[in-house]
This record gives sequence, structure tokens and C-alpha cells, in this order.
Amino acid sequence: MSGVPRVPEQRLPAAGHDPAQPVLRFSVLGPVRAWRGDEALPMGSPQQRALLAALLMREGRTATAPELIDALWGTESPSQALAALRTYASRLRKILGPGVLVSEAGGYAIRVTAEALDLARAEELWTRAEKSRDAGDLTAARDLVGEALALWEGEPLANLPGPYAENQRVRLAEWQLQLLECRLDMDLEQGRHAEAVSELTALTAAHPLRERLRELLMLALYRSGRQAEALAVFADTRRMLAEELGVDPRAGLQELQQRILRADPGLAEPSAAPEEPAAAPVRPAQLPATVPDFTGRASFVSELTDVLITAEGRVMAVSALAGIGGVGKTTLAVHVAHAARSSFPDGQLYVDLQGTSPRAADPEVVLGAFLRALGVADASIPDSLQERAALYRSVLDGRRVLVLLDNAHDAAQVRPLLPGTEGCATLVTSRVRMVDLAGAHLVDLDVMSPKEALQLFTKIVGAERVASERKAALDVAAACGFLPLAIRIAASRLAARRTWTVTLLAAKLADERRRLDELQAGDLAVKATFELGYGQLDPAQARAFRLLGLADVPDISLAAAAAVLDLPVSRAEDVLESLVDTSLLESAAPGRYRFHDLVRLYARSCAERDEQSAERNAALCRLLDFYLVTAAGVYAIERPGDRLVDHMERTEYPGLTFPSRAAALDWLFAESDCLLACAQQCATGPTLRRAADLLMASNDLAESGANHRRYEVAAVAVSEAAHLAGDAWAEGRARTCLALVFTLTGRFQKAEDEAQIALKAGTATGDALVIARVSNQSGIIALHMHHNEIALAHLRNAVEVFRADLNRSGEASALSNLSRAHLSLDDTEAAVELSSQSVQIYASLGATFRLANAKYALGIALTQAGRPDEALVQLVDSLGTFRESRQRLWEGMAHSRIAEAHLAAERPARAAEHAEQALALRGLGGQWRRGMMLTVLGKALMGISQSLRAEACLREALSIYSSYDKLGSPEASEARSLLSAVSAS
Repeated sequence: MSGVPRVPEQRLPAAGHDPAQPVLRFSVLGPVRAWRGDEALPMGSPQQRALLAALLMREGRTATAPELIDALWGTESPSQALAALRTYASRLRKILGPGVLVSEAGGYAIRVTAEALDLARAEELWTRAEKSRDAGDLTAARDLVGEALALWEGEPLANLPGPYAENQRVRLAEWQLQLLECRLDMDLEQGRHAEAVSELTALTAAHPLRERLRELLMLALYRSGRQAEALAVFADTRRMLAEELGVDPRAGLQELQQRILRADPGLAEPSAAPEEPAAAPVRPAQLPATVPDFTGRASFVSELTDVLITAEGRVMAVSALAGIGGVGKTTLAVHVAHAARSSFPDGQLYVDLQGTSPRAADPEVVLGAFLRALGVADASIPDSLQERAALYRSVLDGRRVLVLLDNAHDAAQVRPLLPGTEGCATLVTSRVRMVDLAGAHLVDLDVMSPKEALQLFTKIVGAERVASERKAALDVAAACGFLPLAIRIAASRLAARRTWTVTLLAAKLADERRRLDELQAGDLAVKATFELGYGQLDPAQARAFRLLGLADVPDISLAAAAAVLDLPVSRAEDVLESLVDTSLLESAAPGRYRFHDLVRLYARSCAERDEQSAERNAALCRLLDFYLVTAAGVYAIERPGDRLVDHMERTEYPGLTFPSRAAALDWLFAESDCLLACAQQCATGPTLRRAADLLMASNDLAESGANHRRYEVAAVAVSEAAHLAGDAWAEGRARTCLALVFTLTGRFQKAEDEAQIALKAGTATGDALVIARVSNQSGIIALHMHHNEIALAHLRNAVEVFRADLNRSGEASALSNLSRAHLSLDDTEAAVELSSQSVQIYASLGATFRLANAKYALGIALTQAGRPDEALVQLVDSLGTFRESRQRLWEGMAHSRIAEAHLAAERPARAAEHAEQALALRGLGGQWRRGMMLTVLGKALMGISQSLRAEACLREALSIYSSYDKLGSPEASEARSLLSAVSAS
């Protein structure tokens, strides 16, 4: 940031201000304007505004009349220039009020505070940004630069006459560009390369000779995995500079090209791991030996050690480390204690408080042992707990001692064992979060990362055995839930069996029903560790623990858990929070809970052992009903006039209601993984049909693009289960959902196959919902496969079936798609009319997301009808709604269609910007849609003379079509034709 030239600071002298009067504000980073409070002031003629700007830009200094005349007219000033200047000044003085524009020393000056001018605010924000970046706060620096840039409103000093205004325009425009480069540089430092490509593409089109922008674009493309395009940018730049200026790219740009060619690792974002403090042996010490293969946990080691070693000179440091059994609390605590022991030269005390056993250690007994270790004679140790605690604190006074209290039962057991003096420190481990231990630094220990787990497994088993079976080793770690105890047991079993392979061990652990039995070695056993915690639960806790373990969900909300337990939410929360305190359940976030994978298996085994089958089934039925009723409510909000809810299976358990559309969408997307997991788990027996309905009610998750893979897995599971059960009603609905997700991801043949099966099932059962939806979907599929007449027939049928079912929302959807069919037959007039009808129906229903879909279709029709500016109104409107609705797939498609409209209006730079924004939403809509977006981008790049980069895009598009075996498709033919044109140019 230090390389960016500074704009002179606007140190305008303060003016006296009556607090009762509205504040004056001025802008020069755009049209020159003034406001008194919220009231815009009339600034008069261009010359009068030019005078105001010249005075504002002089930082409160007096400007003489000759200087101002020269600023306004230059060498061609009129004969009455001085009189005109005085007239302008007089008018401005009346507009601005007394004391603002003053006459002095044969000239004029502005008397306002620096905060009154937007340029001064931009400079102040830039200064703060420099300080933030120098302090290492890149996020704050970027935000401050962004805030400064937001003050620009178009061209600075817009439409002002005179040489002074022209010079300042050039200077301020250059500063704006430099700020943009600085902010984009920080974007790349923060990993926002994919988002930066769009903006940089537009900027390089607007400023083709600016090499720094080209350099940033190359780096952003490279970090986005687009190496060919990055190199093409360099080639385009070299060609353009040679043609325009007769020079080569500057050295920095050439060096970046060479680094990209050799895939220099230094171009990736740097990451640094914190160093672990070194341990120094000090006597006397009671610490257990640290394990020789201690692995990972670097951030926890750093955090806890820092807390311990800074105890000197302040109140005693206490850290309480909590987590489930087997997560490695003791191992970490011992390791940290050894790392910090050099800071405690007066000794380290250790005790296992046996908090999980029926007879936890008595604090009185522990204090006796501690006092003896500290040199107190047996005869001097008092009998009572209070007296021993007092003597203990007295003995430690003035000494630096570290106390490790391992496996504590609760805070009451710990309190008497705490030193009472500064300079000492205590480290506590427990399965219970010690929220009632005053002043304690609380740490929740989670499982290992996959990398750490693999390192631990390798250290125990040996690098040679793991090297050739790395994937199997990762599978073992995953089966162990990345729990250190489980990994240690699995690795120890393998280390003791030289004839076993890692793959064989992974296969043994793949069976969930036997996994806990497999995870035991010698006196170590995961199941036994969990048994200790389970045995201490009261009946309500134990029931909740068992029933929650039945749900195959990654985590669970409080409301959903209340449904499983059939309890009021307040009572359910009490039980769940008490389970969190035992570390058998984790609080993933406020109001959300989760099990460790192995704890879930144990909870499920307890449910199968201790719960009746009817109660287990009822718990899952309540959860399914909760998700189905709530998802149906969200669906009804998003699709007013749609009759899906009327066609659903009957439910018994209630769901949630929402105060707003935004709250409904928040719930749907927050619960997506859980909801789909529930549908998949319940695809059996009496809940099969409701599982299929849940897929139908939540198909916005598939359309969003972000959840389509998880949605597809659930839809396949429900479809196959329905087929095996011979339930055509459920199969028709599930396969309708599959046809949708295959269409959205560009797998059109699979989509057509599923649609045919769904239509057959729906017809056999008379399911009007399936028949209408499949007809609509089949029309879309046929359009993508270029079977245009077939598409027309399907969509006309869909309109009729929806109308017969009185489904106005469905009718509007089919009309919108029918407009696309007419476009495919070059009937643009009918296409515009049909999509307009769709817009009208959705608007009358009060729809939001679906209205945006209709406007999207109307925008496409208007573009093809040669009305791109009208199209842009519809498409930009739909884009905003898609973004608000979390519909990222449609957001990307809208950007792509906006790009097409800009191309039709001969605005290739704007087209390239939107095409890049479409591509930045990576992985949405499958590779087929990516090919289409690359083609649009290729056309736009050709229009802004980035021909080699356009060629790279078009080649990638053809490669995608080749992978689909669709090189003869119209899309591939267009890309091939464009590629030939750009190669020839």
C-alpha cells in the first residue's frame, strides 16, 4: 500500500457552526454538489460550480482572482472574467450562507471542516487503511479502501469546464484506479481470486494499457485454476503493447508469466503454522511422561501455553479443557504442561481426579498428597479440607508452580485445589464444561483434523506401511471419527499384526455395527470410555441421548430435537444442554447440537438395546413430520398458488411457522443437509411416501445449485427404495425430483430416462402432481436436447394439466417454459407474449422467486427479439431476487443472460464482466452450463481485443462438449465457429 501515491490532504480550516443549523456537505468525486443537511443546494451554472470546486480543492487556502480566472478559463479568459468571477462568488455566498465563502487578500477561500468534503473523507479512510495494513489487519484495510472507493459517483468533477477541473479529473481518476488496484491486491491476498476476475476483466477492457491490472488479472486467473487464460492474458498484453506503443511488457509482468509457466508454489497463498513452545525439563515434577508420538493440536498448544506462561505478575491463570472421552484431553494437557514447565521453576503438581469413576478423588486426600510433595511434613498437615486448602495456598505463596488436575468431575471438586496466588497456574481437564469455575479460560477440544489424524496413524504404524495405502489410511481415520483414542487403538492393532494391510483394517471398520467392537486393543477401548459417561446420566438424559442417536443427521436444531424427543422446546433445551455439559453431546452453534460419529454409534446401540422398536420408529416419524410440514410451509411461501401441499401425504406432528420469507429461507438452507438426510433415512415402510414428499417440498435446494449433489443422493435412495417396495406412487414423485436435478446439472439423457419412468408411474397411480410436473420437466429436457417440436407438445400438455388441477403457479411455470420452446422455433413474438403472461400470473399471486424466473425467461425472449435494453431491465431485476433467494445457480445463469444482452447491445466489456461473475459461482449447473458461460465469455473477450484469452475459453468449452459426446450439438458448433474466427484474426 505504501506504493500508492497520496492525494494532498484536504486540511480545510474549521468554520464556526451553529449546532441548530444543518451541516453543509460537498462532493467532488462525481458531479460537484452541495447539501445543507438532506437538502440539495442549487449550484448554478457549470462555471459557478467550477469556482466552488477550485476553492474546495485548495484545502481552505486563499486563491487569488488571477489564479481562479486561470482555473476557470485558462489562456482564453473573457474580457469580463473578473466581473463574472465576482458574480459567481456572490451567488455562491448567498447559497452557502454566512461565513463559508470569504473574501480576503484579493481572493476567496472556503471555510468548512475537512469532514464536509467527500475527497477529504476518502483521504482520511486511505490513511486509516494504510495503518490497518501495516498492523497486519488486512480485512479492516480492505474494508476501509472499499469505503473510500464507494465515495466515487462516476467521473470526478463531472462536466466542469476549465483546465483546472480537467487536470484534477485526471489526477483523481488515476488515484481511484490506484485505490482499486490496491483493494484488488488485498482481495487476492485474502483468497478472493475467483470474485476478482470479473472486476479485473472489466477494468482491463476499460484500461487496456494498464499493466498492473493485467498482472492482477493473470494472478487471479491462475489462482482460480485457469492457467491457460492467465498465460493468454500475457500474450494479449504483449501483442497489444507492441502494436500500440512498440514496447515489451514490464519486467514484473514477464516474471509472473515465467512463474506461472513453471507453476511456482510461491504464487499460492502463504500459510504459516504456529510454532510449538519448546519444553525444558525442570525438577521437582509430577507430570506424567508426554507421549512420544504427540501430533497436531498446534493452535491449542499455543493458546494454552500462552495462558499458562503469562501467569507471572497477575492473578493465577486457570485453563479448563473439556471434551468427550478419547478426544485427547489428557494427552494435550500433559504435552502443554511439559511445554510450559520452564516457566514454573518451583515445581509441577499432577493428580488424576478420577472424575468418571463412581468414587471420584476426594479433594482433602489430594491436598494431603500435594502438601507432602511441596515439602510439608505429615505431622504439619491439618485434618480438615478447609485447613489443608489454606495451608496449600500459603505454601504456594510467592512460588511459581504449575498444577495439572486431570479428569475432574466438576468445579466443586476443583476449587479447593486451586493455588490462590499470582504466578501459579492450573490446567484442568474434564468431560464437563466448567462454566461455573470463576475466571477460568475455557477450551473445548474437538477431534483431530484429517491431516493430524493421518500423521498420528503414520507415526504408530510406520511410514512405509502407510505410504502405499494412503487412501485406506484416510478411510481408517474417518471411520474412527478422527478421535485420537480410536485412531491410536486402530493403529496399535495394525502395528501388532504385521500380516494385516491398512486396507484390511479399513474394511473391518467399514461395518458400522461392529466398529465399536473393533476399536479395542489391550486395555484401551472406545466403547468402555463412552460407557463411563453414559452410566452417569439420569433417566431423562439417557433417553434423549439414545433417541437423538437414531437420526442420521450431521447435526440437529433444538426444534427438530424437541420433535424427536416429543418434548416442549424449553424442556428439550434443558436436557440437551445438560448433555453438552457431560461432553457426550456437542453444541455446534447456539440452538444446534451434534454427536461425534463414534458417540452416535454408541448412542444408537444403546437405543437398540434399551428402547422399544415402536418408540424408536415414533421418534423418527416425528422428525420426518417436523421437516416435511416445515418445508411445505417454506414451499408455500415461495410458490403462492401452487397446490403441492394439497397433494401431500397426511402428517401428525407439527412444524415451524415463520414471520417472514427471509426467515423461512434461512431455515430451509440451514437445515438442508439434515432435511435431506432424514428423507434418505426414512425411505422405508410407512414413511416412504412422506420421504418422497419431503423431496418435492424441498426442491429449491436442488435448484439453488449449492445443494444439488446432496439432493441427488437422497432422491436416488428414495427412488430405489420405492422401486424395491413396488410403490409406484412414491417412485413417481422421487423420480420426478431426479429428473429435475439431472436437468439442472446438464445430464439431459439421464433426466429424460427418469422423467419417462416418473410419467409412467404417475399415470398408473393417477397422480396429477407428477403428471403435470413431469410434462413440464420433459419439455425443458427436450429443449436442451434440441427436440423442439417434442418440447412444444410436452409444455402445451403441462399447461393443460396444471390448469385442470387449478395450479396457477404451475401454469405460469409451464407458460414461461413454453415461451422458450417458441424461441427455439424463432417465434419471438409468441415467446414474448407467453413469458409476459407468466410474469402477470406470478405477480398476481404475489410470488417472488418464481416471478424472477418468469422475468428471466422474458429477458431471454426480449434479447432474441432484438430488444436488449428492455431485456436487461427484466434480467437485472431477476438477478437481485435470485441473490436474495439464495438461488446461486439461477444467479449465475442470470449473469450469463445479462452478458448475452450486453453483447446484443454491442457492449462487450460489460458482457465480459457478467460472464465472469457467472463463472465465479463455480460448480453450479454442471459442466454443460460452464461450457455455455465460457462461450459467452469468449465472444465478449473477442469484442475487447483479448483474442488469445478468448481462444483459451472457447477451447475449454469445446473440451467440455467433447466430454459430453456432444461435439455435433449447436452449442459445440457455435464454439467451434467462434474459435475458427478468433484463430484467423
